[in-house]
Amino acid sequence: MSRRPPRGEYIETDTGNKVARKATLVGTQNIMLGGKTVIQPEVMIRGDLVRSVQSSSSASSSTGAPANNTAVSIGRYCFLSRGCCLRPSGRLYKGAFTYMPLRMGDHVFVGAGSVVQAASIGNHVHIGAKVVVGELAIIKDYVRVLDGSVIAPNMVIPSFSIVAGQPARVIGEVPEGGHEDFELREMYKTVGNNVNPAPS
Repeated sequence: MSRRPPRGEYIETDTGNKVARKATLVGTQNIMLGGKTVIQPEVMIRGDLVRSVQSSSSASSSTGAPANNTAVSIGRYCFLSRGCCLRPSGRLYKGAFTYMPLRMGDHVFVGAGSVVQAASIGNHVHIGAKVVVGELAIIKDYVRVLDGSVIAPNMVIPSFSIVAGQPARVIGEVPEGGHEDFELREMYKTVGNNVNPAPS
């Protein structure tokens, strides 16, 4: 009989991130987690798709410090649902194919089965299930993307918008007082190895 405690479904980091053991993070050295982020099983984050460094004398610094190779940057209190995929966008830059980093703000919810290839996602964004966010799209703060939407590449979605459709378009705006719905602190507390059930 083993004296070790049973392994939990999630690995919890020093900064409070909860990463499922069954999640796939490729190129972890290029993935930045801001803290208190939940990554559920079957999530894939492609940190191996990094910007290629041009071999020129101006690119190397005199201190010898390595270039910033962050491929995916995720803020605090983000929730990545089962089966979603985050990958940086690829494009031609100065005649060579390269990947542009994916930046995600705080309190971002990504629904199950969604694929995100955006350049930037703001704070307090809710992306529904089975959504496709096209390459180099920019989603501003307080945006709700409804289930099944397909956001076109290079699309810019303004703050306080509700987006739906294939292709996606702005169909409304977040009502006044609806900003509290984007807070993910309580959802963070419901996930983990030692979750206390809410009192009833």
